[in-house]
Amino acid sequence: MNKNIYKRTICASFLTGGSMAVASILSPLLFTTFNRQYDISYTMLGFLIVLNFGVQLLLDLIYSFLSKRIDLKTSVKSTPFIMFSGLVIYALSPMIFPGNIYAGLCIGTIIFSAGCGLAEVLISPVIAAIPSDNPQSLMSKLHSCYAWGVVLVVAFSSLFFYLFGYENWQILTLILSVFPFIAFLIMIKSEIPDIESKEKATGSDGLLKNKTAILYILGIFFAGASEITMSQWCSGYLEVSFNINKTVGDLLGLALFGFTLGIGRTLYSKIGKNIDRVLFWGCFGTFVCYIVATFSSHPIPALMACALTGFTTSMLWPGSLIAVEKRIPNPGVGLYALMATGGDLGATLFPQGVGYLIDRLMGSDAVMEFAKNTGIGIEQLSMRGGMLFSSIAPILGTILFYILMNSKKENSKSV
Repeated sequence: MNKNIYKRTICASFLTGGSMAVASILSPLLFTTFNRQYDISYTMLGFLIVLNFGVQLLLDLIYSFLSKRIDLKTSVKSTPFIMFSGLVIYALSPMIFPGNIYAGLCIGTIIFSAGCGLAEVLISPVIAAIPSDNPQSLMSKLHSCYAWGVVLVVAFSSLFFYLFGYENWQILTLILSVFPFIAFLIMIKSEIPDIESKEKATGSDGLLKNKTAILYILGIFFAGASEITMSQWCSGYLEVSFNINKTVGDLLGLALFGFTLGIGRTLYSKIGKNIDRVLFWGCFGTFVCYIVATFSSHPIPALMACALTGFTTSMLWPGSLIAVEKRIPNPGVGLYALMATGGDLGATLFPQGVGYLIDRLMGSDAVMEFAKNTGIGIEQLSMRGGMLFSSIAPILGTILFYILMNSKKENSKSV
Protein backbone atom coordinates (compact mmCIF):
# COMPACT_ATOMS: atom_id res chain seq x y z
CA MET A 1 0.00 0.00 0.00
CA ASN A 2 1.23 3.48 -0.85
CA LYS A 3 2.87 5.10 2.19
CA ASN A 4 1.75 8.55 1.09
CA ILE A 5 -1.88 7.85 1.99
CA TYR A 6 -0.85 7.90 5.64
CA LYS A 7 0.69 11.39 5.63
CA ARG A 8 -2.52 12.92 7.02
CA THR A 9 -2.74 10.13 9.59
CA ILE A 10 0.79 10.79 10.81
CA CYS A 11 0.13 14.54 11.01
CA ALA A 12 -3.12 14.02 12.96
CA SER A 13 -1.45 11.49 15.28
CA PHE A 14 1.45 13.83 16.03
CA LEU A 15 -0.94 16.72 16.73
CA THR A 16 -3.06 14.47 18.98
CA GLY A 17 0.08 13.45 20.87
CA GLY A 18 1.00 17.11 21.38
CA SER A 19 -2.57 17.93 22.47
CA MET A 20 -2.25 15.45 25.33
CA ALA A 21 0.11 17.93 26.98
CA VAL A 22 -2.72 20.48 27.21
CA ALA A 23 -4.91 18.06 29.14
CA SER A 24 -2.04 16.87 31.36
CA ILE A 25 -0.36 20.18 32.24
CA LEU A 26 -3.12 22.80 32.24
CA SER A 27 -4.90 21.89 35.51
CA PRO A 28 -1.81 22.05 37.77
CA LEU A 29 -0.97 25.47 36.30
CA LEU A 30 -4.43 26.74 37.31
CA PHE A 31 -4.69 25.31 40.84
CA THR A 32 -3.72 28.55 42.59
CA THR A 33 -6.15 30.52 40.41
CA PHE A 34 -9.04 28.17 41.18
CA ASN A 35 -8.26 28.28 44.89
CA ARG A 36 -8.23 32.09 45.04
CA GLN A 37 -10.96 32.85 42.50
CA TYR A 38 -13.50 30.15 43.40
CA ASP A 39 -12.37 29.11 46.89
CA ILE A 40 -11.85 25.49 45.82
CA SER A 41 -9.64 23.65 48.32
CA TYR A 42 -6.31 22.18 47.22
CA THR A 43 -7.54 18.75 48.32
CA MET A 44 -10.45 19.00 45.87
CA LEU A 45 -8.15 20.37 43.17
CA GLY A 46 -5.68 17.56 43.75
CA PHE A 47 -8.52 15.12 43.14
CA LEU A 48 -8.70 16.43 39.55
CA ILE A 49 -5.26 14.87 38.97
CA VAL A 50 -6.41 11.58 40.49
CA LEU A 51 -9.54 11.77 38.31
CA ASN A 52 -7.41 12.44 35.25
CA PHE A 53 -5.22 9.36 35.65
CA GLY A 54 -8.08 7.26 37.02
CA VAL A 55 -10.12 7.76 33.84
CA GLN A 56 -7.08 7.02 31.71
CA LEU A 57 -6.46 3.81 33.68
CA LEU A 58 -10.08 2.77 33.18
CA LEU A 59 -9.77 3.27 29.41
CA ASP A 60 -6.46 1.35 29.44
CA LEU A 61 -8.13 -1.63 31.12
CA ILE A 62 -11.20 -1.57 28.88
CA TYR A 63 -9.08 -1.65 25.74
CA SER A 64 -6.73 -4.24 27.27
CA PHE A 65 -9.43 -6.88 27.39
CA LEU A 66 -12.23 -5.68 25.09
CA SER A 67 -10.35 -4.22 22.13
CA LYS A 68 -11.56 -6.97 19.77
CA ARG A 69 -15.18 -6.01 20.49
CA ILE A 70 -14.69 -2.28 19.83
CA ASP A 71 -14.63 -0.39 16.53
CA LEU A 72 -11.01 0.75 16.83
CA LYS A 73 -10.92 2.95 13.74
CA THR A 74 -13.92 4.96 14.95
CA SER A 75 -12.27 5.24 18.37
CA VAL A 76 -9.07 6.59 16.79
CA LYS A 77 -10.92 9.23 14.75
CA SER A 78 -13.01 10.41 17.72
CA THR A 79 -10.08 10.66 20.16
CA PRO A 80 -9.03 14.30 19.51
CA PHE A 81 -12.67 15.45 19.43
CA ILE A 82 -13.26 13.95 22.89
CA MET A 83 -10.21 15.85 24.15
CA PHE A 84 -11.50 19.06 22.58
CA SER A 85 -15.00 18.61 24.06
CA GLY A 86 -13.63 18.11 27.56
CA LEU A 87 -11.47 21.21 27.38
CA VAL A 88 -14.41 23.33 26.19
CA ILE A 89 -16.63 22.14 29.06
CA TYR A 90 -13.71 22.74 31.44
CA ALA A 91 -13.30 26.30 30.16
CA LEU A 92 -17.02 27.09 30.28
CA SER A 93 -17.62 25.59 33.75
CA PRO A 94 -18.40 28.98 35.39
CA MET A 95 -21.13 29.59 32.79
CA ILE A 96 -22.52 26.05 32.46
CA PHE A 97 -22.39 25.30 36.21
CA PRO A 98 -22.56 28.71 37.92
CA GLY A 99 -23.71 27.15 41.20
CA ASN A 100 -21.04 24.44 41.26
CA ILE A 101 -18.01 25.27 39.14
CA TYR A 102 -16.06 22.35 40.62
CA ALA A 103 -18.59 19.89 39.18
CA GLY A 104 -17.98 21.38 35.74
CA LEU A 105 -14.23 21.09 36.17
CA CYS A 106 -14.66 17.42 37.14
CA ILE A 107 -16.90 16.68 34.13
CA GLY A 108 -14.51 18.44 31.77
CA THR A 109 -11.58 16.55 33.31
CA ILE A 110 -13.35 13.20 32.90
CA ILE A 111 -14.05 13.87 29.22
CA PHE A 112 -10.63 15.18 28.17
CA SER A 113 -8.95 12.47 30.26
CA ALA A 114 -10.95 9.89 28.31
CA GLY A 115 -9.50 11.42 25.16
CA CYS A 116 -5.99 11.17 26.62
CA GLY A 117 -6.59 7.55 27.61
CA LEU A 118 -7.74 6.67 24.11
CA ALA A 119 -4.73 8.49 22.64
CA GLU A 120 -2.34 6.51 24.84
CA VAL A 121 -3.90 3.20 23.86
CA LEU A 122 -4.58 3.79 20.17
CA ILE A 123 -2.20 6.35 18.65
CA SER A 124 0.98 4.33 19.25
CA PRO A 125 -0.37 1.20 17.49
CA VAL A 126 -1.60 3.41 14.64
CA ILE A 127 1.92 4.75 14.15
CA ALA A 128 3.39 1.26 14.57
CA ALA A 129 1.07 -0.09 11.84
CA ILE A 130 2.03 2.56 9.25
CA PRO A 131 4.63 1.24 6.76
CA SER A 132 7.96 2.93 7.45
CA ASP A 133 11.65 2.43 6.69
CA ASN A 134 12.41 3.31 10.32
CA PRO A 135 9.40 2.54 12.59
CA GLN A 136 11.41 3.23 15.76
CA SER A 137 12.14 6.74 14.54
CA LEU A 138 8.46 7.35 13.77
CA MET A 139 7.42 6.14 17.24
CA SER A 140 10.03 8.37 18.90
CA LYS A 141 8.82 11.38 16.90
CA LEU A 142 5.26 10.69 18.04
CA HIS A 143 6.23 10.75 21.70
CA SER A 144 8.44 13.81 21.21
CA CYS A 145 5.27 15.71 20.24
CA TYR A 146 4.00 15.39 23.82
CA ALA A 147 7.28 16.80 25.14
CA TRP A 148 7.22 19.78 22.80
CA GLY A 149 3.57 20.22 23.74
CA VAL A 150 4.57 20.58 27.40
CA VAL A 151 7.08 23.29 26.49
CA LEU A 152 4.51 25.13 24.37
CA VAL A 153 1.75 24.95 27.01
CA VAL A 154 3.96 26.15 29.87
CA ALA A 155 5.64 28.92 27.86
CA PHE A 156 2.43 30.16 26.21
CA SER A 157 0.48 29.99 29.48
CA SER A 158 3.14 31.94 31.35
CA LEU A 159 3.18 34.63 28.65
CA PHE A 160 -0.62 34.74 28.51
CA PHE A 161 -0.97 35.13 32.29
CA TYR A 162 1.72 37.81 32.33
CA LEU A 163 -0.08 39.83 29.66
CA PHE A 164 -3.74 39.20 30.49
CA GLY A 165 -3.82 37.91 34.07
CA TYR A 166 -4.88 34.62 35.65
CA GLU A 167 -8.54 35.69 35.76
CA ASN A 168 -8.73 35.11 31.98
CA TRP A 169 -7.84 31.41 32.28
CA GLN A 170 -11.02 30.47 30.36
CA ILE A 171 -9.80 32.25 27.23
CA LEU A 172 -6.44 30.50 27.51
CA THR A 173 -8.14 27.11 27.80
CA LEU A 174 -10.31 27.77 24.75
CA ILE A 175 -7.26 28.86 22.73
CA LEU A 176 -5.40 25.67 23.67
CA SER A 177 -8.46 23.55 22.81
CA VAL A 178 -7.97 24.55 19.18
CA PHE A 179 -5.08 22.07 18.85
CA PRO A 180 -7.09 18.87 19.43
CA PHE A 181 -9.90 20.31 17.29
CA ILE A 182 -7.51 20.77 14.34
CA ALA A 183 -6.22 17.23 14.98
CA PHE A 184 -9.81 15.99 14.77
CA LEU A 185 -10.44 17.79 11.46
CA ILE A 186 -7.33 16.17 9.98
CA MET A 187 -7.96 12.76 11.56
CA ILE A 188 -11.58 12.48 10.40
CA LYS A 189 -10.46 12.35 6.74
CA SER A 190 -7.34 10.24 7.35
CA GLU A 191 -6.77 6.63 6.37
CA ILE A 192 -6.46 4.50 9.52
CA PRO A 193 -4.33 1.35 9.13
CA ASP A 194 -5.43 -2.03 10.47
CA ILE A 195 -4.14 -1.87 14.06
CA GLU A 196 -5.61 -5.15 15.26
CA SER A 197 -5.69 -8.44 13.43
CA LYS A 198 -8.32 -10.45 15.25
CA GLU A 199 -6.89 -13.69 13.94
CA LYS A 200 -3.23 -13.05 14.73
CA ALA A 201 -3.03 -10.56 17.60
CA THR A 202 -2.02 -11.99 20.94
CA GLY A 203 -4.82 -11.68 23.47
CA SER A 204 -4.37 -9.94 26.81
CA ASP A 205 -4.78 -13.22 28.67
CA GLY A 206 -1.88 -14.65 26.70
CA LEU A 207 0.24 -11.57 27.21
CA LEU A 208 -0.23 -11.75 30.99
CA LYS A 209 1.27 -15.26 30.88
CA ASN A 210 4.29 -14.05 28.97
CA LYS A 211 7.29 -13.32 31.21
CA THR A 212 8.78 -10.76 28.83
CA ALA A 213 5.48 -8.87 28.53
CA ILE A 214 5.09 -8.77 32.32
CA LEU A 215 8.65 -7.47 32.78
CA TYR A 216 8.12 -4.69 30.24
CA ILE A 217 4.79 -3.74 31.82
CA LEU A 218 6.69 -3.45 35.12
CA GLY A 219 9.42 -1.52 33.32
CA ILE A 220 6.99 1.06 31.93
CA PHE A 221 5.52 1.34 35.45
CA PHE A 222 8.93 2.57 36.64
CA ALA A 223 9.25 4.70 33.48
CA GLY A 224 5.94 6.47 34.12
CA ALA A 225 6.81 6.95 37.79
CA SER A 226 10.25 8.39 36.97
CA GLU A 227 9.01 10.83 34.32
CA ILE A 228 5.72 12.07 35.76
CA THR A 229 6.90 12.43 39.37
CA MET A 230 9.56 14.92 38.33
CA SER A 231 7.26 16.76 35.90
CA GLN A 232 4.63 17.22 38.63
CA TRP A 233 6.94 18.06 41.53
CA CYS A 234 9.96 19.89 40.06
CA SER A 235 8.32 23.34 40.11
CA GLY A 236 7.09 22.96 43.70
CA TYR A 237 10.38 21.44 44.79
CA LEU A 238 12.41 24.33 43.39
CA GLU A 239 9.99 26.88 44.87
CA VAL A 240 10.05 25.42 48.40
CA SER A 241 13.63 24.17 48.61
CA PHE A 242 15.33 27.16 46.99
CA ASN A 243 12.73 29.97 47.25
CA ILE A 244 12.42 30.19 43.47
CA ASN A 245 9.38 32.16 42.26
CA LYS A 246 6.56 29.89 40.99
CA THR A 247 6.47 31.41 37.51
CA VAL A 248 10.24 31.12 37.25
CA GLY A 249 10.01 27.58 38.62
CA ASP A 250 7.43 26.67 35.98
CA LEU A 251 9.58 28.07 33.20
CA LEU A 252 12.99 26.93 34.43
CA GLY A 253 11.73 23.67 35.94
CA LEU A 254 8.78 22.26 34.02
CA ALA A 255 9.44 23.96 30.67
CA LEU A 256 13.13 23.00 30.69
CA PHE A 257 12.12 19.48 31.70
CA GLY A 258 9.79 19.33 28.69
CA PHE A 259 12.48 20.84 26.46
CA THR A 260 15.10 18.21 27.33
CA LEU A 261 12.39 15.52 27.10
CA GLY A 262 11.72 16.65 23.54
CA ILE A 263 15.43 16.84 22.71
CA GLY A 264 15.99 13.26 23.88
CA ARG A 265 13.08 11.85 21.87
CA THR A 266 13.97 13.87 18.78
CA LEU A 267 17.60 12.76 18.93
CA TYR A 268 16.61 9.12 19.18
CA SER A 269 14.33 9.51 16.17
CA LYS A 270 17.37 10.76 14.20
CA ILE A 271 20.30 8.66 15.43
CA GLY A 272 18.97 6.29 18.06
CA LYS A 273 19.59 2.55 18.17
CA ASN A 274 19.99 -0.32 20.68
CA ILE A 275 16.90 0.59 22.69
CA ASP A 276 17.66 -1.86 25.52
CA ARG A 277 20.88 -0.02 26.37
CA VAL A 278 19.06 3.32 26.11
CA LEU A 279 16.48 2.10 28.65
CA PHE A 280 19.17 0.89 31.07
CA TRP A 281 21.30 4.05 30.94
CA GLY A 282 18.23 6.28 30.89
CA CYS A 283 17.01 4.80 34.17
CA PHE A 284 20.44 5.01 35.74
CA GLY A 285 20.87 8.63 34.63
CA THR A 286 17.45 9.46 36.05
CA PHE A 287 18.45 7.97 39.41
CA VAL A 288 21.57 10.15 39.44
CA CYS A 289 19.48 13.25 38.63
CA TYR A 290 17.09 12.57 41.50
CA ILE A 291 20.00 12.12 43.92
CA VAL A 292 21.67 15.36 42.80
CA ALA A 293 18.37 17.25 43.10
CA THR A 294 17.82 15.80 46.59
CA PHE A 295 21.18 16.59 48.12
CA SER A 296 22.17 19.76 46.26
CA SER A 297 22.60 22.77 48.52
CA HIS A 298 22.61 25.25 45.64
CA PRO A 299 19.72 25.96 43.23
CA ILE A 300 21.76 25.74 40.01
CA PRO A 301 22.78 22.03 40.31
CA ALA A 302 19.26 21.19 41.52
CA LEU A 303 17.70 23.04 38.59
CA MET A 304 20.05 21.33 36.12
CA ALA A 305 19.23 17.93 37.64
CA CYS A 306 15.48 18.55 37.38
CA ALA A 307 15.82 19.71 33.78
CA LEU A 308 18.15 16.86 32.75
CA THR A 309 15.67 14.34 34.14
CA GLY A 310 13.59 15.19 31.09
CA PHE A 311 16.46 14.01 28.88
CA THR A 312 17.21 10.84 30.86
CA THR A 313 13.54 9.82 31.02
CA SER A 314 12.82 10.84 27.43
CA MET A 315 12.97 7.35 25.94
CA LEU A 316 11.83 5.31 28.96
CA TRP A 317 8.11 5.27 28.07
CA PRO A 318 8.31 5.17 24.23
CA GLY A 319 11.44 3.02 24.44
CA SER A 320 9.58 0.42 26.48
CA LEU A 321 6.95 0.26 23.72
CA ILE A 322 9.62 -0.05 21.03
CA ALA A 323 11.50 -2.78 22.91
CA VAL A 324 8.48 -4.92 23.80
CA GLU A 325 7.10 -4.68 20.26
CA LYS A 326 10.35 -6.20 19.00
CA ARG A 327 10.05 -9.13 21.40
CA ILE A 328 6.33 -9.96 21.37
CA PRO A 329 4.91 -11.28 18.08
CA ASN A 330 1.59 -9.82 16.87
CA PRO A 331 0.86 -7.88 20.07
CA GLY A 332 -2.12 -5.87 18.81
CA VAL A 333 -3.91 -3.16 20.77
CA GLY A 334 -4.05 -5.39 23.87
CA LEU A 335 -0.32 -5.06 24.53
CA TYR A 336 -0.32 -1.28 24.05
CA ALA A 337 -3.28 -1.00 26.42
CA LEU A 338 -1.58 -3.14 29.07
CA MET A 339 1.61 -1.10 28.70
CA ALA A 340 -0.40 2.12 29.06
CA THR A 341 -1.99 0.65 32.19
CA GLY A 342 1.44 0.00 33.68
CA GLY A 343 2.74 3.44 32.78
CA ASP A 344 -0.34 5.24 34.11
CA LEU A 345 -0.19 3.27 37.38
CA GLY A 346 3.38 4.42 37.92
CA ALA A 347 2.43 7.97 36.92
CA THR A 348 -0.41 7.92 39.45
CA LEU A 349 0.96 6.05 42.46
CA PHE A 350 4.44 7.57 42.76
CA PRO A 351 3.51 11.28 42.53
CA GLN A 352 0.64 10.69 44.98
CA GLY A 353 3.02 8.73 47.20
CA VAL A 354 5.42 11.67 47.22
CA GLY A 355 2.66 14.02 48.36
CA TYR A 356 1.57 11.60 51.09
CA LEU A 357 5.15 11.14 52.29
CA ILE A 358 5.78 14.90 52.41
CA ASP A 359 2.68 15.40 54.57
CA ARG A 360 3.75 12.60 56.92
CA LEU A 361 7.29 13.93 57.23
CA MET A 362 6.06 17.44 57.98
CA GLY A 363 3.98 16.03 60.85
CA SER A 364 6.77 13.89 62.27
CA ASP A 365 8.34 14.97 65.56
CA ALA A 366 11.59 13.18 64.67
CA VAL A 367 11.87 15.02 61.35
CA MET A 368 11.04 18.31 63.07
CA GLU A 369 13.81 17.73 65.60
CA PHE A 370 16.26 16.81 62.84
CA ALA A 371 15.29 19.98 60.94
CA LYS A 372 16.04 22.11 64.01
CA ASN A 373 19.45 20.47 64.47
CA THR A 374 20.43 20.92 60.82
CA GLY A 375 18.97 24.40 60.36
CA ILE A 376 16.86 23.25 57.40
CA GLY A 377 13.18 24.19 57.30
CA ILE A 378 10.75 21.34 57.98
CA GLU A 379 9.00 21.87 54.63
CA GLN A 380 12.29 21.93 52.76
CA LEU A 381 13.50 18.78 54.51
CA SER A 382 10.21 17.01 53.80
CA MET A 383 10.39 18.00 50.13
CA ARG A 384 13.89 16.55 49.92
CA GLY A 385 12.61 13.36 51.53
CA GLY A 386 9.93 13.14 48.85
CA MET A 387 12.52 13.68 46.12
CA LEU A 388 14.72 10.95 47.62
CA PHE A 389 11.74 8.59 47.73
CA SER A 390 11.18 9.27 44.02
CA SER A 391 14.63 7.84 43.22
CA ILE A 392 13.33 4.35 44.09
CA ALA A 393 11.53 4.09 40.73
CA PRO A 394 14.55 4.72 38.46
CA ILE A 395 16.94 2.53 40.47
CA LEU A 396 14.49 -0.39 40.34
CA GLY A 397 14.01 0.36 36.64
CA THR A 398 17.80 0.26 36.16
CA ILE A 399 17.95 -3.24 37.66
CA LEU A 400 14.99 -4.46 35.62
CA PHE A 401 16.20 -3.09 32.30
CA TYR A 402 19.68 -4.52 32.99
CA ILE A 403 18.06 -7.96 33.30
CA LEU A 404 16.06 -7.42 30.09
CA MET A 405 19.11 -6.07 28.26
CA ASN A 406 20.99 -9.28 28.99
CA SER A 407 18.11 -11.69 28.48
CA LYS A 408 17.59 -13.72 25.32
CA LYS A 409 14.66 -13.02 23.07
CA GLU A 410 11.71 -15.02 24.29
CA ASN A 411 10.40 -17.59 21.86
CA SER A 412 6.97 -16.80 20.53
CA LYS A 413 5.77 -20.27 21.58
CA SER A 414 5.92 -19.16 25.22
CA VAL A 415 2.96 -16.87 24.62
